[in-house]
Amino acid sequence: MALHNATAAKKAKNTLKLQGADVMRSYGTFLPQVSVSAGYTPYMLNRSYNIAYPPTPITGIAKTTRQSVDLTLTTSLNLFNGFRDYSTLQSALQRERAAEFTLTRALENVVFDVTQTYFQVLLDRELLDIARENLRSAQDQLTLTEKQFQVGLKSMTDRYQQQAEVEESRLSAIKAETRMQRSMFELMRRLHLDPQRRITLVPDPQEMKITNNATQNIDALVAQAMERRGDLKSKLLETKAAEWQIKASRASWYPSIDINFNVTSGGTEYLNGEYAYPPLSEQLGKTIGYSAGIRLNWLLFDGFQTRYAVQNSKISMLNQQLDYDDLHRNIRLDLHQAAGDYASAFTQIETAKVSFTAATSAYNAVKRKYELGAASFVELSAARATQFSAKSNLSQAKYNLALQKNVLDFATGSMTIPQQ
Repeated sequence: MALHNATAAKKAKNTLKLQGADVMRSYGTFLPQVSVSAGYTPYMLNRSYNIAYPPTPITGIAKTTRQSVDLTLTTSLNLFNGFRDYSTLQSALQRERAAEFTLTRALENVVFDVTQTYFQVLLDRELLDIARENLRSAQDQLTLTEKQFQVGLKSMTDRYQQQAEVEESRLSAIKAETRMQRSMFELMRRLHLDPQRRITLVPDPQEMKITNNATQNIDALVAQAMERRGDLKSKLLETKAAEWQIKASRASWYPSIDINFNVTSGGTEYLNGEYAYPPLSEQLGKTIGYSAGIRLNWLLFDGFQTRYAVQNSKISMLNQQLDYDDLHRNIRLDLHQAAGDYASAFTQIETAKVSFTAATSAYNAVKRKYELGAASFVELSAARATQFSAKSNLSQAKYNLALQKNVLDFATGSMTIPQQ
């Protein structure tokens, strides 16, 4: 859904289409330019003095009326322009390939963003279930405490303390529900769905299956990222396109040679028979003229415009190279951090499992002692809080591993893009 609706993906696709059109335009510069012009004048009146010879004081006005047609076909082909067309074509081809990799990376970014938000929704939903379970446990304990208070086994203080515990657990559940709803809205934002639309998430059990390979080979990850990262390939191709643009800018220092070919025809017909011309159709067929020629143009001085264009292209190429080097370096740093976080996520899960098991055992023991009057409410409340925290930490550690695996895949360019 996000791949179909995401604005970033649509923009990247539009850019790719534009680059494809730019390539076609660059190919077109190698083809001859053809233009046709035609004109038709249905009526033309011309008046002039008719001066006799030898001149006399009496002169007359000569009047002619006519219609005319003219046709012109012009074609020109550039033979040499300092390799500007070739360099421009190579630059356009590099930019088109760069746009393809940019689109791939944009789609990967959409998948990464949606996956992160999706796992966050599942985590917040599980934390909400834990908070509600903790609330039910506190309510059950309050019910038991009230019965024990009625028979004199618990004091009024224990009853009030348990009521406060219930309300605190209720507040935690409300906060957890708010976080879950906020995460759901963030997911709907990334899916570009109407906020009033109701969706239900049914997770796949296979989504949380992670291999037990906690240690990652950094060199292998870096090599994989250098091979697969679409943004890195795109930046490299943009740098090469900028290099070709330098050569295109230098073309103005060389002469330009063009070959031209023209075909013309025309005719004039006098409407009142002033002159006996053949019909227009006959004139068009018999007055066809041809011309062919070669023209050389060489701009010897342009006020340093070409020099500026070359320097501008060089600076653009250098900036592209700097961006490529920065991205290359940042990828290595991101991979080191992602691999460390991924390994830490494995350790957190093992620690969280041990903590949850111990906290559950301690809570059950303290609960039995409290029910028998051998433990205080403070001990019971602390044990319940520890168990609640340990269970929440276990859920967070489990989803944190899935999130870190997603980060690692994104950093190495190994994201799987679903078919749209």
